[in-house]
Amino acid sequence: MDRKNSDEKEIHQLRNRFHDLAEKSYNQGIFTFTGFLGLSEQDVFWQGEGRLSYAGYCMEGGYETADRVVVRFGNQEELGYETPFPIVCIHIEPLARKFADELSHRDFLGALMNLGIERSTVGDIKVGESQAYLFCLDSIAGFICENLSQVKHTHVKCSIVESPASLPGEEPVPRVVQVQSLRADAVLAKVYNLSREKSLELFRAGKVYVNGRLCENNSRQLKSGETVNARGYGKFILTGEPRETRKGKLAAEVAVYS
Repeated sequence: MDRKNSDEKEIHQLRNRFHDLAEKSYNQGIFTFTGFLGLSEQDVFWQGEGRLSYAGYCMEGGYETADRVVVRFGNQEELGYETPFPIVCIHIEPLARKFADELSHRDFLGALMNLGIERSTVGDIKVGESQAYLFCLDSIAGFICENLSQVKHTHVKCSIVESPASLPGEEPVPRVVQVQSLRADAVLAKVYNLSREKSLELFRAGKVYVNGRLCENNSRQLKSGETVNARGYGKFILTGEPRETRKGKLAAEVAVYS
């Protein structure tokens, strides 16, 4: 099976999974949950959102600006009760910080995948100073805590964070970029210091998402509050209303996440 057919099969299976979860929630009067969805999977959800909304839904990734999220089907007002998202935060830290390697997101993710767990059970990994905060499904949290003992050459210990809300926040870098318009390709190019052609390549390659939806229209006008993810570069949020400069350009404020 070639790559295209394989991708189409996976998309079809994912759509069926969304449909089955929505049906189960609606017919049985219970909340149902997906696993963690990446940006491309979220785009599949949004494409079929109109056919799923009858069941009610909301999204959560463990913290406010999470990239990978879980979808919960079910309408709280109609069901008359609340069920929290099955998301747990795990703190991964070196046993001896003094001798720890410089560990990257890839190092932590690789160590987790080497345990043989499904990618859908793992959400975002917030990395800093050879430690990480991992968001995962509660069904796999115990297994990770018991079995993740080494990342790269560094021996680590894992503990469940009782209050993820108290975690140190990921502070974005505020910037002001000057553009001719709020076209998505123009703003993206300025934020990441890319040529217009390189910016266009990202759109053509399907690597740009706006609010979790694949954006293939590079001339799309961005609006204040929208989040743009560019695979391989990071994400930024267009904050505030742009103001016109003396030279007739727009000065747009953005919050850039690494």
